Order: sequence, then structure tokens, then C-alpha cells
Amino acid sequence: MKKSFLITAVASLGLLGSAVAQGRLTVWTHYGGPELAWLKQTAANFARSSGTQVDVVEVPFGDIQNKFILGAPQGQAADLVVSIPHDWVGAMAAAGVLEPMGKYATSSYIQSLSEVAVEALTFRNQLFALPMFAESVALIYNKKLVKEAPKTWDEFLKIAQENTKGNSYGFLYDLGNAYFNYGWFTAYGASVFGRTAQGVDSSQVRLGGEAGNRAVSFIKDLRYRYRLIPEGVDYGVADSAFKEGALAMILNGPWAIGDYKKANIDFGIAAMPNPPGGGQWRPFVGVQGVAMNAYSRNKTAAANFAKLLVSTQNQIAFNKAGGRLPVSKQAVQQLRNDPVVAGFSATIALGSPMPNIPEMGKVWGPWGNALSQAVQKADTNVAQIVAAMVAEINRGLSGR
Repeated sequence: MKKSFLITAVASLGLLGSAVAQGRLTVWTHYGGPELAWLKQTAANFARSSGTQVDVVEVPFGDIQNKFILGAPQGQAADLVVSIPHDWVGAMAAAGVLEPMGKYATSSYIQSLSEVAVEALTFRNQLFALPMFAESVALIYNKKLVKEAPKTWDEFLKIAQENTKGNSYGFLYDLGNAYFNYGWFTAYGASVFGRTAQGVDSSQVRLGGEAGNRAVSFIKDLRYRYRLIPEGVDYGVADSAFKEGALAMILNGPWAIGDYKKANIDFGIAAMPNPPGGGQWRPFVGVQGVAMNAYSRNKTAAANFAKLLVSTQNQIAFNKAGGRLPVSKQAVQQLRNDPVVAGFSATIALGSPMPNIPEMGKVWGPWGNALSQAVQKADTNVAQIVAAMVAEINRGLSGR
């Protein structure tokens, strides 16, 4: 990478201060394989162009958050983490270890990104990481069995039922998984929490009521009314059936695409059709971004490198390395002929980010348990199960 290109890249992102900074940066990452190789090569290019050495240190994904929260105030954490999932942002920002990144970015840079990516990494009206890639679930279909993605529920149901016979299935996914099911909740008007001008409001749990009842009833109908998803189907069963060519359609995310390619499945990607009587299906979106240590002693250099990593050119390069979905609108446009990028990017644009506040940790358990209970038998009392779920979530949030 030439020095002139580096300066142009960081300047286009609104860098404050000099584009050249001496010193040394430490970066923690959970990447492996080609993605790690990409990061190390980009760090080496940056070092040659800027004079700032970058040490890339591999840290297990499950260790990063706590290690960073505990180590940053002691001077024992990296200058940057590449990258953090957005649902860590609330806890890490509340702990005071994340540098607000809005001060390093221009409005034109923010506007060049997917809106859902910016929302995901914003906490208490401040952007705490520079968006790098996103993911969501979508309808993935086997083109050998499904000629064209269904656009309506009636089309979807017809295809699914026609392909459900013998040892073959029309549509499967992990029926009891709250993350996978969120799109049905939004279609019927539910959400996890309410919102105020300050952002997500955990005092308003909105998974229940008529909207929640309708969503859970529909999920239950997928098993007992439409007879699509038999008992015993979990993520592994559905995923294996799709790889074996025995499944026409699955609800899954971009993390599965590599295996589907290896299995030589000719697949397409589309948004789920809206369920009967419901509105727009809007899935959860997960976003990862580059975060800076609030205690870093070399913030200008760290900002330079962070911004280089999330530039349009590098989001494209990162996609080529590992298949991650860029959040730069320009990168998505340049990769428009890639069916995986095009398919999932359209679905991501429909979705909403998982709440990034710490209180979300009190929701997953009761929500997942309620879904599992609701689909156990044909005569389960959905309204009773949903009401109990909301009550349990509220007890957890109040500390009782």
C-alpha cells in the first residue's frame, strides 16, 4: 500500500489530526485464518506508511470483553479491539473503557454507512465503535428445489409443503431459538423493549400482549398447523439437512454459507415473506465494529488505523478474505454482483439491531424457555406462557 493511498483513505473518513503518527499500537482480535492474515497484512502496510508499529495479538472471543474491562484502567488492554459485537457496547461503555468514536468521524462518513450499523454501535447517543460488518438471518433456499424465492406467505407455504415428504423437508430452522424468531415478533408489532429519545428503554418490555401472543401462536403453527417443523429439529438438524440437499428452505445466517458452498448447494438468499396477517418481517441484526481503549496513550494513531480498517476498500478486502458482509454502502454497491452480499445486505436493511444494553441479558433465558414451552404440545396455552415470560423478564430487570 502506498503512503499516498493511506493518507487519502484516512482523510476520506474525516481523520482529525496528522495522518502520520510515530509509536506502537496493540490490537486484540478474535479473528483466525484468512481474516487474521488480512488484519496482519493491513497492520504491516499501515506500519510502513505511517511509522506506527502495530502488534496484532490473538485473544479468544469469549475472553475479550472481561479482559478489556478489567485491564483497560490498569494499562493492560489493547489500544484497539478488532472487532467487538455491538451487544457488548452497553456494558463496556458503561464501564468507561470505550473511547467515543463519533469525534473521529465526519457526518459524511456516518452517512456512508448502513443506518442499522450506526444504530447498533450507538449507546446513549454516542457512537462507540466504527462499524465493520453485519449479519442477520435470511431465507436461504436450494435452487434445485426452489426455482424462485417466494414473495408471499401463500407462495412460501405451497413450496414448503410440496417439499415436505418422506425424508425431505420444505422448511426447517431452530424453532425454539429467540434470535431466529425475532422477525415474526416484529411482523406482528412486538419488540424487545420500547424506545425513548435516549435510546432503548428497558422499563418497557414489549414482547407480550396481543402482538407477542400472535407471534408465538404463529411459531407454534409452523409445527402443528402447517406441519413443517417436527419435534426434535434444532439448528444442527436443519443445517445438516440443507447441506445434504434434503431441505428446500432454511432460516439461517451468513456464518453457514461457507459450509453450503463446500456441500455444492446452489442456493439463493431472500427475505422471509411476511407471515399471515402480519406486517414486514424484520430480523435481528448483529454488527461488529472497531473499538478504541478510552485509556489509550496513542489515540490519534489508533484512530488512523481504525479508520483505515473500516474504509470502503478494506471492507471489500475483508469480505474477500472471509465473506463478512460490509456495512459501507459503497462497498455493498461495488459487491452488488456477489449474491451473498446482495441477498443478506437487503435483509440487514430491513432489520433492527439487537438491543446493546446490559439488560438484554435478562431477556434471553425467559424468552427462549417460553418458545420451547409453547411448541412442546398442540394444546399449550400461548397467552399464559407469554404473560409468564414477560413477568419473569420484568422480575429479572427489577432484581427481584
